[in-house]
Parts: sequence; C-alpha cells; structure tokens
Amino acid sequence: MEKAKKFVYVSKKLCKGCGICIEFCPKKVFDWDAKGKSAAVRIEDCIGCGLCITYCPDFAIILDPDELPLIKKISGEE
Repeated sequence: MEKAKKFVYVSKKLCKGCGICIEFCPKKVFDWDAKGKSAAVRIEDCIGCGLCITYCPDFAIILDPDELPLIKKISGEE
C-alpha cells in the first residue's frame, strides 16, 4: 500500500505571523520565513494531528489539498 502524500499549506495572505503554529506543532513542521510569516518547512514530519489548524487564529493553515482552491479564493491568492 502506498503511503499518502503529506500536505501542509500556509496562506501568506491570511497568516499574520503570530507564531502559534510554530509553538504548538509537536513535530516542528513550521518555521519563520524571510518575511516573518510561518512556513511549512518540514512537511515530511507532519503527523496530521491538526493542532496547527486548531490554534491558528487566522485560519491560514490547511492539511487537506482539496481545500486549497477555497483558501486561495478566500484569501485572494488566486
């Protein structure tokens, strides 16, 4: 059986750079990017627990690739 490909997306338009996802992620998937926003830099380490989604006050993170068109539309990233 093939292992499911992991997916983590942070909307740069919705992310305010609070760092909550960086602090709460048990696998340290997130880190700061050059603009002071969160970035998923170790996607392969993600266990899909959803703590990042739960604690993100800006709803800037998704783990389901099917939601990508929706978050891009909401954030104006289209």
